[in-house]
Amino acid sequence: MSDLHLPFWPSHAPRHLWVPETHLYRNVEVSALRFPKKPFAIFYDTQVTYADFQRETERVAGYLQQRLGVRRGDRVLLYMQNSPQFMIAFYGILRADAVVVPVNPMNLTQELRHYVRDSGATVAFAAQDILPRMQPLLDEGLQHIVVATYSDYLREATDITVPEFVAAPRVPLQHEGLVAWADMLAAQLAPRAIEAGPDDLAVMPYTSGTTGHPKGCMHTHRSTMFNAASVWTAANQGSVGLAVLPMFHVTGMQAHLNGAIYNAATVVLLPRWDRDAAALCVQRYRVTGLALITAMVIDFMSNPRLPEYDLSSVRRIGGGGAAMPKAVALAMENKFRLKYGEGYGMSETMAATHANPPDRPKEQCLGIPVFDVDSRIIDPVTLQELPQGQTGEIVVHGPQVMVGYWNQPQATADAFIEIDGKQFLRTGDLATVDAEGYYFFVDRLKRMINAAGFKVWPAEVEALLYQHPAIQEACVIAAKDPRRGETVKAVIVLKPAHAGRVTEQEIADWAHANMAAYKAPRIVQFATALPKSGTGKVMWRALQEAENTRS
Repeated sequence: MSDLHLPFWPSHAPRHLWVPETHLYRNVEVSALRFPKKPFAIFYDTQVTYADFQRETERVAGYLQQRLGVRRGDRVLLYMQNSPQFMIAFYGILRADAVVVPVNPMNLTQELRHYVRDSGATVAFAAQDILPRMQPLLDEGLQHIVVATYSDYLREATDITVPEFVAAPRVPLQHEGLVAWADMLAAQLAPRAIEAGPDDLAVMPYTSGTTGHPKGCMHTHRSTMFNAASVWTAANQGSVGLAVLPMFHVTGMQAHLNGAIYNAATVVLLPRWDRDAAALCVQRYRVTGLALITAMVIDFMSNPRLPEYDLSSVRRIGGGGAAMPKAVALAMENKFRLKYGEGYGMSETMAATHANPPDRPKEQCLGIPVFDVDSRIIDPVTLQELPQGQTGEIVVHGPQVMVGYWNQPQATADAFIEIDGKQFLRTGDLATVDAEGYYFFVDRLKRMINAAGFKVWPAEVEALLYQHPAIQEACVIAAKDPRRGETVKAVIVLKPAHAGRVTEQEIADWAHANMAAYKAPRIVQFATALPKSGTGKVMWRALQEAENTRS
């Protein structure tokens, strides 16, 4: 284990992090006991206190157990945008000793079908506006869907712009198996005593792989608690965070849900990025911390109205998703007198394993290993550790690493290696380490596209594209994009009968209608053939290299 980075350890932080060995819900009980009247979540000027939060999560848990038959260890899908309901449902599921399966609200029916089948979930929470995507699955494994209407939590007048899908009123539910959120709370059912412990499963975010099939990352209360309890940025009950990163993703989940509750902080919620709404919220609620991906920072800093807002309360800005352009970083530093702190982590590690020290960050850098993380660079072929300065694959050992992939023993075995008697997770990312122990991203060993922070796996997109009747072959690669960093490009060979009768735009439109928007190819290029190896495999690297050269 390298100690090159230790001289640059944050001055306020201990070297070893003591983490509560408890069920995650205990954090709710503690914060609500200490600060019952303190606002936990603020949603378009409507406040939910810690006491409110505890009361409603217990009602959710009671309903899950008594009416919907949820038992210890059952998986429950959570399918909605950032909202009080997302947060309450998340901890209601945990309070019922069940496992939260957070799902990207951009996913469509075909994608949701896999999550239902693979996880074995029979109960789901879904937002009213996207319910039509999930409702067909009531006949395919799901038995109950609790339907949340965002406007139920718009209880105060607000001058912040509220999106139409948030302001939409509640509509009657006709289908058997659907339960209105309001009816669930009105039942006022109490849950049984907590039985699960720190080593029971708590959260199972899905991540895709080169097979194209999303895999569930099994995280216990212990592994999830670790990054929730992180004091890397000195968070406390005076902290106010702006939650614009989606909480279905581990970064937003840990920063603005699990971590916020642990620290008894306040969270200002925005379901969708809006640079003026974000600035107004910072000004109104004296936000101290901003977690923004690079694309958000670029948009935020380019707002001509930015000087109209008082943003002096901000003490920290961090995130990732793509390398921060130097010009934007400089503009941000001039505006806030703050440096952008980038970090590195995965769904498999429940957010960060590396982060830039707040008092000594480096530009376009992943940072240094955080508390109790042993990270090394290995040769991806020989699996031997490489000396400082050489490019290799990042491997990590730490308390936040997942137990394994749900029902995927071979994938789990392939994901780990043993070094010096310890189990390390292979990240599939290539990096170098400088003389001070800071990690710098180089490339991806795995085949993945990072579109504005959303991870897109080409094999999954290709599998969906092959369902189009005109497509004979498809290869998905990354194309450079000035705002998103990378975007999705599909190189397609049409079936002879469709050649000249289908346009590239028609394929793009079809993809947009049949898969999540961030996965759908924004660029489609027709080809007469795809390059193949001697064994008949599509040589995607050749297409990727040609695209890189072109751009």
